[in-house]
Amino acid sequence: MVQGFSTEPGTHGPITDARRAAMRKVWVWAVIIAVGGFLFGFDTGVISGALLYLAPEFDLSPAMQGGVVSVLLLGAMVGALGIGGIADRLGRRPVLGLEGAVFLAGTALAVSAQNYATLMVARVVLGLAVGSASATVPIYLSEIAPTAIRGRVLTLNQLMITIGILSAYVVNVIFSPAGAWRWMLGMGAIPALVLVAAGLGLVPESARWLLDKGRRDEAKRTIMLVTDEATAERLISAHDAHQHRPVPPQRGETRKSGWAALLSAAVRPALIVGLVLAAVQQFGGINTIIYYAPTIMTQTGLSASNSIVYSIAIGVINLIMAVVAIKLIDKVGRRPLLIISLAGMAISIGMLGASFALGMPPVVTLLFMVVYIAVYSGGLGPIFWTLIGELFPPSARADGSSACTAVNWASNFTVSAAFLPVVTAIGAADTFYIFAGICVFALLFVFRYVPETRNKDYPQIDSSLRQRFHLQTT
Repeated sequence: MVQGFSTEPGTHGPITDARRAAMRKVWVWAVIIAVGGFLFGFDTGVISGALLYLAPEFDLSPAMQGGVVSVLLLGAMVGALGIGGIADRLGRRPVLGLEGAVFLAGTALAVSAQNYATLMVARVVLGLAVGSASATVPIYLSEIAPTAIRGRVLTLNQLMITIGILSAYVVNVIFSPAGAWRWMLGMGAIPALVLVAAGLGLVPESARWLLDKGRRDEAKRTIMLVTDEATAERLISAHDAHQHRPVPPQRGETRKSGWAALLSAAVRPALIVGLVLAAVQQFGGINTIIYYAPTIMTQTGLSASNSIVYSIAIGVINLIMAVVAIKLIDKVGRRPLLIISLAGMAISIGMLGASFALGMPPVVTLLFMVVYIAVYSGGLGPIFWTLIGELFPPSARADGSSACTAVNWASNFTVSAAFLPVVTAIGAADTFYIFAGICVFALLFVFRYVPETRNKDYPQIDSSLRQRFHLQTT
């Protein structure tokens, strides 16, 4: 309940019925919070099928189709960048409910759209909600998670993203025979209602946020939902002790908080790692596969309907590997999974390029796409979201998550908007070779600069970062 302390429930000691009950509560809350991740996946994935029927109905050019996909990403970038300060002021829970309300508004606009302009406005509104949720959920999860299961709880966000994407593919298959794109988009209203309910009290407020705001009695009541009063008092005392051990400033610096702390030399290593991983997660090519899987498959000679059905294979493997990541992340660690993932991504997307260059059969192209999705979903996909909940000090955690998430969405926009035009200009093969090169760069960066965070509290993580960047440690 108070992130970063080994005295949290479920961390040590015998497995008692009370401890099991406490952990079940934490996991239930985490699943509800991670519905924000589900909507992230659903609203970014559902357009892949809907676009096949939107384009002829609204007579959309290739550039206009790219706009329908990419304008959501611009909205997401703005939403992610602005939500950190709001979440710090209002709290994690009310912001989550507000995001659900914005999801509902955007869905209603999209379903009722009668022209291209209205559809674009709807996608911007949905983007604001998607971006806000993508920055809020990792913070919220990191602050309710005991240290021993923090990796698994944070990886739940990626699992829910993949479930959202797979659900979008299934919804597309169900409604594709009738070309009912409005129903495809409208299904997002159901999980949005869950987020609204979460904001109204379905989950507790973050005890970490309450303590940082001086609301000790409320924080104590929240912690006692999963433990006894004596343990709650120890956790609060541990929080107070950590508050007196903030990030040590570099020589000549004064202690800072918020965006000022984020831009300080002391926090700069975390910011660099977070921003680079945010960019390479997208420039490695993942969302060209997620958004354009049916379009890519039609280029191999399959019909639109068959392409949507085949894309479900991608969604299934995405989900399976996210579950694998949850099992491994607190056992194997973040760095090994990240290294294996990036190496596999470089090889598989390079082979995907070769499949287009050599005119291989559609099933071979699909195979390379599935392998790429598998190694991404078992490593870089969830670990990026895990690390942005772990790398930053409490004073800069919300703004750090916002900054990294905004760069992630900006990179997502750039790649998604440029993908089809670049493919048209240089061909699919060379485009995928570029993505492979970026994965190789990312692999080298991880070897040099990314620390292991498994079973470490923030001071230990900060020390590892400083050593990797050759900064003075204290």
